[in-house]
Amino acid sequence: MSTTHTDGRAPGYHAGRTLPFRTELRRQFGRRRTQLAVGLLALLPVILAIAFAVGSSSADNDTGGLIELGTRGGVNFTVFALFMSVGFLLIVVVALFFGDSVASEASWSSLRYLLAIPVPRTRLLMQKALVSATLSLVAILVLVVVSLALGTVLYGAEPLVTPFGDGLSYADALGRLVIAVLYIAVNLLWVAGLAMLLSVLTDAPLGAVGGAVMTSILTQILDQITALGSLRNYLPGHYANTWIDALSPTIEWNDMIVGSFSALAYATVFGVVAWRRFATKDITS
Repeated sequence: MSTTHTDGRAPGYHAGRTLPFRTELRRQFGRRRTQLAVGLLALLPVILAIAFAVGSSSADNDTGGLIELGTRGGVNFTVFALFMSVGFLLIVVVALFFGDSVASEASWSSLRYLLAIPVPRTRLLMQKALVSATLSLVAILVLVVVSLALGTVLYGAEPLVTPFGDGLSYADALGRLVIAVLYIAVNLLWVAGLAMLLSVLTDAPLGAVGGAVMTSILTQILDQITALGSLRNYLPGHYANTWIDALSPTIEWNDMIVGSFSALAYATVFGVVAWRRFATKDITS
């Protein structure tokens, strides 16, 4: 005959086994929005390659422009793809995965049933965040791997060439590219934290995703206002393009370290506020 625990738990119940990571990852990866987001990032290098082919056939092609630079080998093509994506597209993808994580459950009226299994609120938020982070990293890697493979096939394994004329061998450039991608992933954490916070605050996934994206656009606009002076250094995303420092002959670590600390600090604040709000939120949907 089955017995219950003194605290009312059913036999065999362990809070740490609820909402398994693998199960949630499989569930989220099977969603159409995930497949479309990852598919779009996989398609972007193909679109860029077609654009390069069309642009290179133009009679007024600027031989010193970005098109020529982007076609100087697979690594340069990958750097160009990242440069085109970091400022907006990757932000949208990260905001989509994190902003949709909790808000979508609320909009489907399934959040209260998850908590009634019961899944502890802290664990639910943590598992959602881990799955969203995994999907975001997969999306970034898909962009990089497809760009590198396609660029190498089309333009060869040429050395990395910067707009300033500096160069790195293909093998060295790959190592630097890994550092750059890791920095990009860390720098996007503030977007992830904000999107997760908004996902907890609202039952509308579009509002959470859109709020994070609009905030990012606003900070980019403010970052261009030189009258703000050194105050711009404290804006989230101010160091978004510092990943380029990893591709110079001598890596400039200072801004990358400051940028990583800034992103982690903002992500921590947003994450703690999201956890506190979710822990006390009255779940009605």
